Amino acid sequence: MSKVKGKILASNRKARHDFFIEDTMETGIVLTGTEVKSMRQGRLNLKDSYAMVENGEVFIHNMHISPYEQGNIYNVDPLRKRKLLLNKSEIRKLIGYITQKGYSLIPLSAYLKNGKVKIELSLAKGKKLYDKRQDIAKKDAERRIRRHLSEKY
Repeated sequence: MSKVKGKILASNRKARHDFFIEDTMETGIVLTGTEVKSMRQGRLNLKDSYAMVENGEVFIHNMHISPYEQGNIYNVDPLRKRKLLLNKSEIRKLIGYITQKGYSLIPLSAYLKNGKVKIELSLAKGKKLYDKRQDIAKKDAERRIRRHLSEKY
């Protein structure tokens, strides 16, 4: 799992609940100037976003970046698809995994690294309802154990 260095702009907490995270990678993203300014203010949402490979390039869909207030005519569509920057070998690897049944590309977080916006992209497999129930039961059991141990001492 890659270590995020820098200021986290947004994270997709629901992704860890809905998917098994197999692998993560750091990618760059192509943005306009007003989008970067809006992201630095924390005005983006990764909740329903996903990535797809189209014509040998990776694009992120449904990532909402609110328009920058002082942007005027330079603001663009908040839900437009944005290109992710990956090497050809990384894209080929992703294509190999995506063609398998059930794998998706899900962004986990957006953060600043050395002044540049980066996306933590994950290769994920969807969870079934019973998998989600098992995770909730496991977390609940751990919470009860911690509570019990803290009451004793």
